[in-house]
Amino acid sequence: MLLVIDIGNTNIVAALFRGDDIIEIGRIFTDTHRTGDEYGIILRSLLRDIGVQPEKISSSTMSSVVPLLTGPFVTMIKKLTGKKPLIVNHTIYDKLPVKAPPARVQEIGTDLICNAVAAFMRFNGACIIVDFGTALTFTCVGMKGDILGCAFTPGIGTAVKSLSANTAQLPVVPLEAPPSSLGENTVQAIQSGIVFGYKGLVEFLLSRMKSDMAALENIPQDSISVIATGGLNSVLQPISSVFQYVDRQLILRGLKIISEMAQN
Repeated sequence: MLLVIDIGNTNIVAALFRGDDIIEIGRIFTDTHRTGDEYGIILRSLLRDIGVQPEKISSSTMSSVVPLLTGPFVTMIKKLTGKKPLIVNHTIYDKLPVKAPPARVQEIGTDLICNAVAAFMRFNGACIIVDFGTALTFTCVGMKGDILGCAFTPGIGTAVKSLSANTAQLPVVPLEAPPSSLGENTVQAIQSGIVFGYKGLVEFLLSRMKSDMAALENIPQDSISVIATGGLNSVLQPISSVFQYVDRQLILRGLKIISEMAQN
């Protein structure tokens, strides 16, 4: 079995692949103050809960956007499985079907690379990946696999927390669409501004990106696929029709593909 781990700014996601089947082990809150041993105890416990012994893990691959945790996780996984994990970074990018601009290859987060690989392999053409995480990211991949550019904005959850943290009377509210854009109370007013506001942001930015990509690549706009991923994509999914495909586990699939390509 292949163990894949995605270390994100808010959560760490661990999963196992048995062939193409994903067994999600669990989500762990990202805490840079925890030691590798502490994370090892948590991971062992999660594996025990699904009846998997660590020695059954034949290989592992990890992506990390939290540098302080990369080293501790490498040590922990090696201790857990007896094998050093493959770390997704610029040293293996030449083996992948997507290409980052050489001048910016170390700037692009490994999470974006994993998403881009999985999306490009699925659509085999131009696509835009919208990742609803701590940051809301848009990654544009050309028809030959070149990463043409990205756009970043605060994530939906980040925006809600920031609004509450920096105001005296505004609470953190459930992330769901209100019955009307005319908020009748404080909760609905925040939901209107955040949910409908982000709907407009996402739809406008995708429209602009498709236009710019089509001009750059000399392709029709409707040939560009749009895929949504990330834990909060469900907030906009019911009120927007701009996504051709939604896959919350896209980055995990990307890690599997990268693992196979790096080994080959």
